[in-house]
Amino acid sequence: MNGFIVCCSRTTMNLALLYCPFPSEKSAKQAAASLLSKKLIACANILPSKSLYNWKGKLQKEKEFILLAKTTPSKAKRAASALLASHPYKIPCVLKLKADANEEYAKWVKSSVV
Repeated sequence: MNGFIVCCSRTTMNLALLYCPFPSEKSAKQAAASLLSKKLIACANILPSKSLYNWKGKLQKEKEFILLAKTTPSKAKRAASALLASHPYKIPCVLKLKADANEEYAKWVKSSVV
């Protein structure tokens, strides 16, 4: 086992998870809606976050909204490019993570981004 437990199914399938912080809930929702309308992602979650980071030599403490977007590995690059092209930050963070999902959910994701 890979050090984690996958629930609900013995069979897992590969997906991609995109992680991208936004300065406002509105901008995160707009990005999610755009990706969904282009069928680049199947689902998005937007979570409030308290972020700490250094910017131009100073510690920043900001409220951000994290967009978690689920898609297929084949659509992840286009979805990430779309996020980068329209993101309001000068240097946006777009992380692509490999994810294993239960078979039923993964099949739904794949059918949603066709």
